[in-house]
Amino acid sequence: MAGAEEDEMAPPPPPPPVDPQQPMEAGPAAKRSRSEHHHGAGDAPSFKMEDLPVDVQAVIMSLLPLKMAVRTSIVSKNWRMLWTFCCNLSFKGPRYLCENDTKIQQAKCIETVNCVIQQHSQIGINKFSIKCGLFEEDSVHLGRWIRFAASSKAKIIHLDLRFKDVFEEVNHLHLEALLDAQGSSFVRSLFLGGVVIKPHSAICGFTILRRLVLQSVTISGDFTGFLANCAALEDLEMIECSGLTDLIIPQQLDKLQHLLIDGMEVEMVEFYAADLSHFEYKGQVVPIVHHGCSKLEKATIMFSGKKGLAKAFTAVPSILPVKILNVQSVALSKYSQLQKLPTRPDGMFMHLRHMTCRIIVHSRPQEANYDIEVLQMAYCLDAAPQLETLQLNMFYMSSSGVCSAEVVGMRRHDHLKTVFMSGFRCYKAQIKLACCILENASVLEKLTIEPRITGVRYLDDNTDLHKILPGVCEWAQLTSERFDKVISVSGAPLHTMDASSAQQDEGSLQHHH
Repeated sequence: MAGAEEDEMAPPPPPPPVDPQQPMEAGPAAKRSRSEHHHGAGDAPSFKMEDLPVDVQAVIMSLLPLKMAVRTSIVSKNWRMLWTFCCNLSFKGPRYLCENDTKIQQAKCIETVNCVIQQHSQIGINKFSIKCGLFEEDSVHLGRWIRFAASSKAKIIHLDLRFKDVFEEVNHLHLEALLDAQGSSFVRSLFLGGVVIKPHSAICGFTILRRLVLQSVTISGDFTGFLANCAALEDLEMIECSGLTDLIIPQQLDKLQHLLIDGMEVEMVEFYAADLSHFEYKGQVVPIVHHGCSKLEKATIMFSGKKGLAKAFTAVPSILPVKILNVQSVALSKYSQLQKLPTRPDGMFMHLRHMTCRIIVHSRPQEANYDIEVLQMAYCLDAAPQLETLQLNMFYMSSSGVCSAEVVGMRRHDHLKTVFMSGFRCYKAQIKLACCILENASVLEKLTIEPRITGVRYLDDNTDLHKILPGVCEWAQLTSERFDKVISVSGAPLHTMDASSAQQDEGSLQHHH
């Protein structure tokens, strides 16, 4: 979520077996004799790394992180250059421009990278990663780094050159520079952040590229034509990128399994992906057309703007076959009435089993229907008759005591067994929704409510839980007796939970008699 570095290491060749009966040189033999005298003759013979062939020592050293490999090389003068066979090169520098020593730390990082790539053997590079904000005037180093990654045949390239607190600094990156002299590339996973690229259909060398992640990248050119040449692509993630009006994923990507589009200011999304199993979209409501979605199993839809929750269930028909659905809605403005969803089979989530929903309400204490988005969830559940598990995370920017809307005619649910609601603070809309679920979920085993807000950064709203918790526990106890259902309060004292469960069990017994 929502992120983006990957470790793909080919398994190293097994070290040669050590035969304790094999005669050894006089020097090592004497050392072994001393070791046996110290540990006892019955102990296994000692093993020294110097006993291995030099090429095997290089393989072992290559598996260490760069910093540890350099430190290990100091132990013996015979190992001094073994670090140059390290196959994973990862560098980190400053990411925030506002820090006082940013320029100094950045210069140190650049110097370290240049020193390492100058002395490295360029053999067996698996991963080449740089996470450091880079000024435009330092882009000359970027070209050198890219040439090293290409010539060393790195399988994973991760270049995140963003300053997280500014967006003015841009670095132009030529995709052609990632190709070797024959015009091909060994890259399987490519992450680019904070750069400008100009893709076009003539770039044909990324034939084994399986994962492409672009974050804060400016794209100018024929991006669709470039993707058409990446037929092996399985994972495509685009986060806060600019320069595209329409995002079109061509039909050549028939192996694409995961597609993430986050914060893109595009007017339309269209993609051909027969093997797509996981689709994620976060942003404004735009037309989303998916040709061929028979294998889609998981979807994440987070629409911003008015009626985002209802549109998440109606605006993207291609996600109807999913089994797992994550949705998010940010209620920024009030609207007068709830929106009923289609209940015909061709407009329902007939295969949906697990759903996670996050609702952020910008409510105002004295204005009604700002939290109507919470009640909208009742009608969204009507579109998922086979749902088994519901997790609802709610966060109110300010407390809300007013809600004039009512849920009318919520359908019966015969499969919903588990419901979890966080951020539950007995607001009227929350109570109405909980009662609707308790009344219509015939096989509900347990409703768990938690006053604590989860999944958001505004954790200051969890400071008054000791004041909120008693009221929530009291409501849970009374409502449990009313509906004869188990309601547990996460974070409540154990004695309160035990008393509530005991009363619920007693009520069930009386109901049975």
